[in-house]
Amino acid sequence: MKKIEVIIKPFKLEDVKDALVEVGITGMSVYDVKGYGRQQGHSELYRGAEYVVDFLPKIKIDIVVKDEMVESVINAIVGSAKTGKIGDGKIFVSSLDEVVRIRTEERGSEAV
Repeated sequence: MKKIEVIIKPFKLEDVKDALVEVGITGMSVYDVKGYGRQQGHSELYRGAEYVVDFLPKIKIDIVVKDEMVESVINAIVGSAKTGKIGDGKIFVSSLDEVVRIRTEERGSEAV
């Protein structure tokens, strides 16, 4: 099993969600987050004063999938989130040792 963590631009959330549903993803967690990478924030003018916005609004999505679904999930995310501009986001894939569904006590890939 793998945990896929995705950071994307907020306006891409619906496109990514729709693409993930198309490849068979039935559940995900979505968070509003702030951060920066190469995009480095930007300057804004507010009431005549300039200030720097270091942390930009982003969306984080967590998904847990079986190993054989990883490539199709990555392709769906890239295809739906990519604008070709800086700040499109990142995808992180890590291995999971165990998953337990609390309600039924199922373990492993059955709990996904």
